[in-house]
Amino acid sequence: MEIIQVVVIGLVSTIIILLLKDERPEIAIQLSIACGIIIFFIMLSKITAVIQALEQIANKVNIDTVYLNTVLKIIGIAYISSFGVEICKDAGQNSIGSKIEFAGKILIIIMAMPIIMAIIDMIIKIMP
Repeated sequence: MEIIQVVVIGLVSTIIILLLKDERPEIAIQLSIACGIIIFFIMLSKITAVIQALEQIANKVNIDTVYLNTVLKIIGIAYISSFGVEICKDAGQNSIGSKIEFAGKILIIIMAMPIIMAIIDMIIKIMP
């Protein structure tokens, strides 16, 4: 089970980080980043499977792939910005983390605009 791998990697990394944090904080931060990347790669096959399933569903119900791709990009932006924010918080840089979070939200709004416009167009066509 992948969750056991993820938890073990996370717990071992946390223990090592706690031991290194006072004497070598720069290595502790690098280890935290490496742990996140390792967990991401462990989950990559699962992410790929989810994306393929969503593409199959979109094809069955004739949803334009542009919308699906946009939603997947939005989800990616959310996860990546969240990862960056957490790394900044771990390093004690909450203000930089807040800026990353702000940028992620703006990018999500920008990416969502075509979908919002399409929904508004559909509502206008339905209304008398």
